[in-house]
Amino acid sequence: MAPQSAFRVALLVSFSVLLTVVLGFGLPALLNAIMRLLGLPETSVTECIVVIYATFVLYVATPRFPRGSVEVQGKAVLITGCDTGFGLSLAKHLHTLGYTVFAGCLLKDKDGEGAKELEEFHSERMKVVQLDVCSDDQVKKAVEHIKGNLEDSQRGLWAVVNNAGVSTFGEVEFTSMDTYRQLSEVNLWGTIRVTKAVLPLIRKAKGRVVNIASMYGRMGNRLRSPYCVSKYGVEAFSDCLRYEMKTWGVKVSVIEPGNYIVATGILTRDIVATTANKLWNEAPAEVKDDYGKSHFEQYMALMRSYCNSGEKDMTPVLDDIADAIGSKRPYTRYSPMEPHWWIRMQVMTHLPGALSDLLYF
Repeated sequence: MAPQSAFRVALLVSFSVLLTVVLGFGLPALLNAIMRLLGLPETSVTECIVVIYATFVLYVATPRFPRGSVEVQGKAVLITGCDTGFGLSLAKHLHTLGYTVFAGCLLKDKDGEGAKELEEFHSERMKVVQLDVCSDDQVKKAVEHIKGNLEDSQRGLWAVVNNAGVSTFGEVEFTSMDTYRQLSEVNLWGTIRVTKAVLPLIRKAKGRVVNIASMYGRMGNRLRSPYCVSKYGVEAFSDCLRYEMKTWGVKVSVIEPGNYIVATGILTRDIVATTANKLWNEAPAEVKDDYGKSHFEQYMALMRSYCNSGEKDMTPVLDDIADAIGSKRPYTRYSPMEPHWWIRMQVMTHLPGALSDLLYF
């Protein structure tokens, strides 16, 4: 978890106090009952509660411990999805830090604004590459371009950041199979395709693989099943790759951003309106009859409300990615998100489903 502002720390510590109170009243009685049932002597668990509380507070309130930084000079990074959003901002950020950046842009050959903005750096360390992560041919050409433009080919490519992705929404029965396939093709298969293509270069450098997943790669939600399916896949792929790459000295990290809709502009009212019309018009008649227009409109209004929500500053995400690339001992997972989303993710991934469902659905 990223270092927190004073306000966020206060919120998280408040939650920890509440948790401690609940545990303080309920856990001792529960544990003592279990001890009696097992025929073992009862013991006070006050010390355990204090330790749990203190550990939680330290975890959320203290900054990261220094873990050393790699030498940036001469290290090159490939970033996918640099046309807009995280990718565009990350390319600029890593260039500022001193890395050589290969910025993969989907629309470079079509004079996309993001690609032109990066080309205007006129820097030997900013190299814009045409890259559609869904195209085997473009991925192959991009890798050849990288090989031919590395400062020292013997050192390999230090890192790849698989950022390219798309998002959508819709209830399961309103969402077509093509939509599921399209999101998985970009978010999951694109990540796998690019990673496999550059792994020989990454292994040579004993470098980094950084995959951009989402908080929805750890927990589900209404209306988000196509996105969740693809991001859960990214999480699983990253775990498996991390186990395999340990032998080679390659570190694999996952970034799990929370709600950055405003910061990235990934969801607007126009997008919601267009998607809503498509969902309703293409839904089977039986589904429309069973759900009804009022139910559908209620959820579309919910999606419209999300357009102005979330973090406005990408800095926490950029800092976490930079840490995953530049730290000698990067974390396995980074979760740059608002405190309430972080708490929700912990609840939904650690408590029994019956309890988390009761709290949030």
